Amino acid sequence: MKLNANQVAKHLQGTLAPVYVVTGDEPLLCQETSDAIRAATRAQGFTERQVFNAETGFDWTQLLEAGASLSLFAEKRVIELRIPSGKPGDKGAAALLEYLARPAEDTLLLINLPKLDGSAQKTKWAKALIDSPSTQFIQIWPVDSHQLPQWIRQRLSQAGLSATPEALEMMAARVEGNLLAAAQEIEKLKLLANDGQIDVDTVQAAVGDSARFDVFGLIDATLEGDATHALRMLEGLRGEGVEPPVILWALARELRTLANLAQLHAQGIPLERAFSQMRPPVWDKRRPLMSKALQRHGAMRWQQLLMHAQEIDAQIKGQAAGSPWTGLSQLCLHLTGKRFAL
Repeated sequence: MKLNANQVAKHLQGTLAPVYVVTGDEPLLCQETSDAIRAATRAQGFTERQVFNAETGFDWTQLLEAGASLSLFAEKRVIELRIPSGKPGDKGAAALLEYLARPAEDTLLLINLPKLDGSAQKTKWAKALIDSPSTQFIQIWPVDSHQLPQWIRQRLSQAGLSATPEALEMMAARVEGNLLAAAQEIEKLKLLANDGQIDVDTVQAAVGDSARFDVFGLIDATLEGDATHALRMLEGLRGEGVEPPVILWALARELRTLANLAQLHAQGIPLERAFSQMRPPVWDKRRPLMSKALQRHGAMRWQQLLMHAQEIDAQIKGQAAGSPWTGLSQLCLHLTGKRFAL
């Protein structure tokens, strides 16, 4: 059964369900929801905890054995199952269905998943997680940019603070959708605010530039075609001490995927089918960005950009002249659609 994320706190005050599923692509909100479930289990006498990470090669019999075994140390226990890929495979699907058919007594199973794409939600195991009467399925939705000021306002209120509309807009612009950064900045403001009031001056003094200077954010900016933002993020990564090989690895991986997709599309294969044919398949969430990038270049151009990445690799290794940082800047600009001679 589906449980609205806004209703979780009230629900956890009552009798707990045998199985909880927390799914979504917003790490902070997923973590906080899982933490709330863990806190409720502790309050209701669940004193033992087992954690399984279902990555490649995971033995799914461990889940069933854990459910069937009796605890020697506690009357109630929690089993946590984390599926980072969101794809349990045939053996995992069978194990989940078997567990849901007979949930273990005095045991709470907490399953953490990324957001399930459209095809995954149609599978038998996903439908069972969503529809089973023993399951509470909690979908965590991201906070849109226009919702972010209100989200920050609510978090400030929970911390005993209030802010002017201008201060809220400034904080939202500074953190650029990074909810974890926003939460961290609110913790700082709790120490600095006078009488619990936040204005623009307080934000300017206290909130650093918490924009997501991470490699994957850089990738998204280049796919989006935002050259200014991409270069700003690249400079931010450099300032944070991230080494060129790390950035190049991420860019090259994305370039290989795009080059393969462009080749398939050039052969007459529709993009949606090409996305599914990739190994691993391209997630639904990333398909709009990928499609936008593929509209900017043809198959031959993507191969040229891969060759450019190889040249940067040689620069990093000292086997070619030139600065790797300059090369990375140029490569990011080419990805966004800015044309220069390679």
